[in-house]
Amino acid sequence: MSKAFTREDDMPDPAVTRAPTSSLPVGTRNYITADGAHRLRAELERLVDVERPEVMAAHADTSAERLRSIDQRLRQLEQTLQSAVVVNPPAHAEDRVRFGATVTVREKSGEESRYRIVGVDETDLDRDWVSWLSPLAKALLNARVGQQVRFKVPAGEKELEVVGISYEVAGDL
Repeated sequence: MSKAFTREDDMPDPAVTRAPTSSLPVGTRNYITADGAHRLRAELERLVDVERPEVMAAHADTSAERLRSIDQRLRQLEQTLQSAVVVNPPAHAEDRVRFGATVTVREKSGEESRYRIVGVDETDLDRDWVSWLSPLAKALLNARVGQQVRFKVPAGEKELEVVGISYEVAGDL
């Protein structure tokens, strides 16, 4: 249809941002560590109490775009926190890898790495925090020290030995 035959108010408003959608598969619980929930609440509080009021007071041309960005992040944080199922670390030592564990693994080459299994909204690859839905985490979950685990990588398959399991409390992070 020619643009000549459309009304301006029929066109979508580019300023309207879509509600963020969850990165979780439909029907999957939104597990999150207690520390992760605390960090997300702190970010929500900072955006509401500090950043949004500062942008509102600025009245600059760039403020509208920044305000939209803040509002979108606020909606995303609220959605995440409303659907979050907080998983606390185990009360006593676990001999199996569970959600929230930091797992030390050794490759066949002898190189060791540490990964923390966290919720999808906490994933931070720079800190080696992997989502519990990732192939690596799925392979590690329920494993014990000394156990070999295999998982698929783009280059094929990788095998790791679990050499340590620990659980950190909020103050340790």
